[in-house]
Amino acid sequence: MNAQRDAHITHIGIMGCGSIGSRIAESVDKSFSSFARLSGIYDLDPRKTESLSQKLNQPQLVASSLDQLLDGADLIVEAVHADNTPDLLQRILENGKDVLVMSVGKLLGSDHLFETARTAGRRIIVPSGAVAGIDAVRAAAIAGIETITLTTCKPPASLEGAPYLAARNISISSIAGETTIFEGGVHDAVAAFPQNINVAAAVALASNAHDKLRIRIVSSPEFRYNRHEIHVTGAFGQITTITENLACPDNPKTSYLAVLSGIEALRSFCQTTKIGT
Repeated sequence: MNAQRDAHITHIGIMGCGSIGSRIAESVDKSFSSFARLSGIYDLDPRKTESLSQKLNQPQLVASSLDQLLDGADLIVEAVHADNTPDLLQRILENGKDVLVMSVGKLLGSDHLFETARTAGRRIIVPSGAVAGIDAVRAAAIAGIETITLTTCKPPASLEGAPYLAARNISISSIAGETTIFEGGVHDAVAAFPQNINVAAAVALASNAHDKLRIRIVSSPEFRYNRHEIHVTGAFGQITTITENLACPDNPKTSYLAVLSGIEALRSFCQTTKIGT
């Protein structure tokens, strides 16, 4: 499975071969050849791993275990969104690998991961995801943030399966008009909608203002985009950004821009060129 080592090439392992991991793997395979290559792909469901290896026409990339995936990689792309994702990230970092985290919500409340990365001399890469302005929010945090809000508008189908809806017996088919589904803090929002609101976690991490960040989730059958509006005030002035995303073609719960953001963050890291804050 291991490719011949080249000091100028970053060897990338993909952990999670669903729609997000597969799209990132295909981009690496097709567009990153001058500075990176795939070293392995792994998923707990071997059918997903096999399906991706067939798309790539590279059966040698299939890893039978996380240990085997780690063995051949310099960097791991995490795209699993499992209950034990923080444990998997800890294992990756302890094995001396950098990691691109797509399940950003799993980083909230997992401060030990940042300490592990620091101790191990490794990098945790967090993409901006499905929202514009993360770079400005990070810069604004230096001067101090007074208020920060995120309003997310999504079509009902993108919220299907959310624990928050299941706990309250809310059927997405019952959402007939524009309805505020949730209002609250970022930790509650991520727990309530773990597959829908990684944006909230990214904003929280960038702002370092978890306690101030207020989240509002609105849904309507009339919505055609995943729309995210951020508003921030502070000593720097004011920021307002609006991003309207189409859903990823093969995963309605994920904005296409979030996947593209992961690909671009990976490209920037591997090329050691960073544009923006």
